[in-house]
Amino acid sequence: MRNPRNERVSSDIDSAKAERTCILSGGKAARDDFIRLAISPDGLVLPDVHARAPGRGAWIGVSRVDLEKALAKGKLKGALARAFKGAPLSIPDDLAERIEQALIRALTDRLGLELKSGKLLMGSDRIAQNAREGRVEWLAHAADASDDGSRKLDQAWRVGREAEGSGLRGTRLPLDRDTLSVALGRDNVVHLALTDRGAADRVATLLQRLLHFQGQADTSAAEMDDDNGQADAAPVTTN
Repeated sequence: MRNPRNERVSSDIDSAKAERTCILSGGKAARDDFIRLAISPDGLVLPDVHARAPGRGAWIGVSRVDLEKALAKGKLKGALARAFKGAPLSIPDDLAERIEQALIRALTDRLGLELKSGKLLMGSDRIAQNAREGRVEWLAHAADASDDGSRKLDQAWRVGREAEGSGLRGTRLPLDRDTLSVALGRDNVVHLALTDRGAADRVATLLQRLLHFQGQADTSAAEMDDDNGQADAAPVTTN
């Protein structure tokens, strides 16, 4: 992609926690909580979910429903025209779908990287053992995972974290077992766990952004203290 010259993004000194403003709602939040839009050499507006494209970018923090409303009413076109200083733009009709698919891909790619690094666990028995031993920082279940299997792993996690009675439970992912299996190159991936706090934070950030765009909330229950491996997104005001 190329963009009109201006804003530098994704550098060592440009922190992921730097505040951005949503061009549609005016809400402010950390960069990681928003989605960056950039334009291709032919002026096509595209999602830049990793915020790596050079040049000026436009940031949005609204849900898919609100984005589609803004697109239908012409509000998005006007906001982008201002953000890109009158550069020729073409907004694809399926921009919202492209954004959602890009967010899903970013999440599954990150899970794949954590798997390669040995920080991602799969398989109920393996996860349960590590959870009871206090080695699990993040726990998640496929969208179509059975309630019984999920509850057993949630309980093992609470035991290992000495959080019995807290309501702590794994996140119900917006991805089914088939999607996870294809993304991770394994058969029947239903439950996932991360054993590293940094990995948990990285995955939780990407998941929270996807859930927000889908208009959902993270269904996991956090512990009362801050040492739970879950990343909370800053609240975003939408129109």
